[in-house]
Amino acid sequence: MSVKIRLMRMGKTKQPTYRVVVADSRSPRDGRNIETIGHYGPRQDPSLVDINGEKALAWLRKGAQPTEQVQKLLMATGVWAQFESEKDGPVDTKLARRRLGDPKVAAKKATKEAEEAEPEVGTTQPEATADTEPPADAGADDTSEESTHE
Repeated sequence: MSVKIRLMRMGKTKQPTYRVVVADSRSPRDGRNIETIGHYGPRQDPSLVDINGEKALAWLRKGAQPTEQVQKLLMATGVWAQFESEKDGPVDTKLARRRLGDPKVAAKKATKEAEEAEPEVGTTQPEATADTEPPADAGADDTSEESTHE
């Protein structure tokens, strides 16, 4: 039996609130659950995230897999960082695999690497721009050549 930590939708139409529940992966979204471990209210400002960290950690230790949204909520509450520190490194989940192949994340990493490498290159570039004044004089020579052709 595969156990998931996921959201169960509650509330009225167009006014959702969610319960963070532990359930069998084969059961329907709003069907039977094993245990309720928290609440999530996305419509409040700021969003309400109330998750019992001890219960969530206990289920994660037993092998329950969080959905992507629940994993983000666990990151926000700090439970996920505590779980990863127990496991001595990042845990292989769907969200982690998605972020490895995400072009936005790859672009952010590339810009960070460029910023780290930029101070070394940036110190040599101003010197090079100071030496590039002769092409401006070359442009003046082009105008004198144009006047002789007319």
